[in-house]
Order: sequence, then structure tokens, then C-alpha cells
Amino acid sequence: MAENKLKLSGRLAMDFRKNWPLYLMVLPVLAFYILFAYKPMVGIIIAFKDYKPALGIWRSPWADNHGFYHFIDFFTSIFCKRVLVNTLMISLYDLVIGFPAPIILALLLNEVKSASFKKVVQTITYFPHFISAVVICGMVRQFCLTDGLFNIIGGWFGLEPKSLLQIPGNFRMIFTLTNIWQGVGWASIIYLAAIAGVDTGLYEAAALDGAGRFQRIWHITLPGIRPTIIIMLIMRIGSLMNVGYEKIILLYNESIYETADVISTYVYRKGLLEFNFSFSTAVNLFNSIMNFALVYIANFISRKFSETSLF
Repeated sequence: MAENKLKLSGRLAMDFRKNWPLYLMVLPVLAFYILFAYKPMVGIIIAFKDYKPALGIWRSPWADNHGFYHFIDFFTSIFCKRVLVNTLMISLYDLVIGFPAPIILALLLNEVKSASFKKVVQTITYFPHFISAVVICGMVRQFCLTDGLFNIIGGWFGLEPKSLLQIPGNFRMIFTLTNIWQGVGWASIIYLAAIAGVDTGLYEAAALDGAGRFQRIWHITLPGIRPTIIIMLIMRIGSLMNVGYEKIILLYNESIYETADVISTYVYRKGLLEFNFSFSTAVNLFNSIMNFALVYIANFISRKFSETSLF
């Protein structure tokens, strides 16, 4: 055992002397994650305490029920079911509608023969990604007013003007479509890169066999980028419970809380507005555990039924 350790340390030392510039390049990345990702995880203990800023983390008393008081308080709260259902529903909307959108866009762009037209479309679809969420949400709010763009278009078809963001049933679809508009072009880049790696000889052989354009997409392009799709799907499933609060806070109002209030906005209100740090940490910890469980299950299923997985 000691001999094996000596051999391993010798190999590591030799590799370090040979590739020290590469190790040096990795150091800033390691430092970033250690300082800003792993070190703050010590604060998770707040979820099990009645945290008092004046006392600090370690001197604050432990919460009742063996430290699980805040978790029990959340699960028995009248808001628990609402925020869980809303988070899952918005995430499922985004998964079902939003996840295929960049794949479809990449497939369509790959079929465009005109390089100039392709560049124009890519520029138009990439542009919203670089617009601030505040600006995007301001535009959406204006579009949804009774005299906004959406109601003007609806009026052409005889629809009655309504303030769309005041109707609870509209919020999930508006939020999902906004996410697609802002991110579809940027997200398509990775699929375009994957498509570029597909052997062009396969397309030529299929064309000689009489395969049409749709058949080539279905039998060559999609199988060729399937590993990329699976990896991206696993990562998307792993963030099902992680709906960002920024855009929701900028779009929602009290009249649509019943469909717009999600875990992240609930944590924001409880933690930053009501200063209930222990409760908000407990809810966020539960959310993180659920995300980890989802990504692990998705990865397990992918590894079981295909050759692609994250780990």
C-alpha cells in the first residue's frame, strides 16, 4: 500500500513538472469555486438554528424539534402547496415547450443554404439574450397592457382587450414564452456545434439512397446529436425546482400570486423582506436537495437506457 502511494505521488509530481502551466491556469477556477461555492455552504447550518445576526452562526441557538422546526413550519404552511405546484408547473411548461425550441431552431438553421440569411436569423435570435431582464420584463409588461401590442394583435381577430398580466391563468404561458424568446437563439449554439460534428458523408449517402430532407434530419442529424440532447435534458431536469425569481418579481403582482408565486420568490420575501433568514435557508436547502435528487434520477435513467450520462 505504501509503495503504491509512493508511485502515485511520484507520477503526480512528474505530471506537475511537465504540465505546470496548465495547473496554474486551473488555480483561479479552483479558487473561485472554493471561495464562492463551497465555503458559503457552511451557512447551511442556519437552516437548523434560530439565526440571530448579532450572535452569528455558531452562537445562535438551535431551532426546536431537534433543529427541524423551520422545515416543519414550511411543510405545514398554507403556502407550501402553492409554491411547490407553481414551481413544478412553470418548470414543466419550460421543459415541454422551451427545451425543444433551441433544438428545432438549430435544425432549421442547419437546413438554410443562404449564409447571409442564416447570419441575419442568428443575430436576431441571439440579440434578446444580451438584453437586461429588467428591460425584457418592462417590454413584456407594456405589451400585455389593455392597449399593448398583444391586445392590438388580438383585436384584429375580434378578441376583447384585457390586462393580460392581471389574469392568473395567463402568467405561466407568458413567462415561458418570454424565456423562449430571450434564450432560444443563445441555447441553439450548442446544438449547432453538435450538428457541425455529424459526418457529412452520411448525408451524401442518404441523399443517394433517395432520403428526403426530413428523413435525413430524423435518421442522421437527431441521432448524431442525441448525446448532447440527453446531457442538456439531464441538466434541465436537475433545475426543475430552480425557477429564477428575478423575472417573476419583475412581472408578477398580488392578483396573480396563486399561479406566479414560486419557491425562489417565496424565499426572497421571507429572507430579504421579512428577515427570516433561518426559514428561507431551510426552504432553499430543501429546494437544492430536490434538484440534486432529480438530476441523480435523470442521470440514472439515462445511464440505464442509453450510453450517455453525466456521471
